[in-house]
Amino acid sequence: MQDSSTTGAGPTYRLEHLTVRHLAAAQAPALRDISLTVAQGEQVAVIGPSGAGKTTLLAVLACAHRPADGVFQAFGQDPWALPEAQRHRLRARLFLAPQTPPLPPRQRVVTAVLAARLPQWSLWRALVSLVKPADPEAAWQALARFNLGDKLYARVDRLSGGERQRCGLARLLLSSAQALLVDEPLSALDPALSELTVATLRQEAAQRNATLICSLHQVDLALAHFPRIVALRDGRIVFDLPREQVTAEMVTALYQGELPAASTPAAAAPTSRVAVGACF
Repeated sequence: MQDSSTTGAGPTYRLEHLTVRHLAAAQAPALRDISLTVAQGEQVAVIGPSGAGKTTLLAVLACAHRPADGVFQAFGQDPWALPEAQRHRLRARLFLAPQTPPLPPRQRVVTAVLAARLPQWSLWRALVSLVKPADPEAAWQALARFNLGDKLYARVDRLSGGERQRCGLARLLLSSAQALLVDEPLSALDPALSELTVATLRQEAAQRNATLICSLHQVDLALAHFPRIVALRDGRIVFDLPREQVTAEMVTALYQGELPAASTPAAAAPTSRVAVGACF
């Protein structure tokens, strides 16, 4: 775990004994007793089986889901104790890239990507950009980093699932966020694009000293690329360790019969590091 002193800044996030519930209060909490500190500039992979609470955790970190109990701070502030205008400004420092980006189907890709700049634009400039994109070169450069530059003027509803995912991530590149929260960005990508995507996200985060927290089913990629691994199961943190300390036995126990996704066919065979699925 990286201490905040190594980045020269306070932590991006501090969570203490956090409990999160969905709308049905009678259900078991989606997250239970979560304590977590993430330093500015740190890069963290969140792993765990389906339903473990990974997406809910990212929603909380994006200030999109209010905790039921415990301490939650983003950039040293409790978002839910702030007036709405201040909370809105705090959210502008965060970028959540969901697994299925909410992109308007009839919109051109260039417009969808440039929407990342909306918090920085006046209303007039945003309206003009709908007719004539304000900075198509920047949109193309962001798309090209995900091998998607040829789709600049395509309609969103003509994209495949994997192309839509990368379009959403290109939008992330044009944001000015200091915390990048990415939910299952590789679910529709082949192995080569998966490697490219993880490398691009990590490079972007490092260049702007942004915090990167990425949920992944591909445990092999999480261990290969992310210095810190946080594992969730049943809404609880099972382990929070540097990747060098994550063993095959830990991964086996974490998934308990549910094989973690492999980034390549060969990754389905055991290796000396991870026995399940050879598995951010």
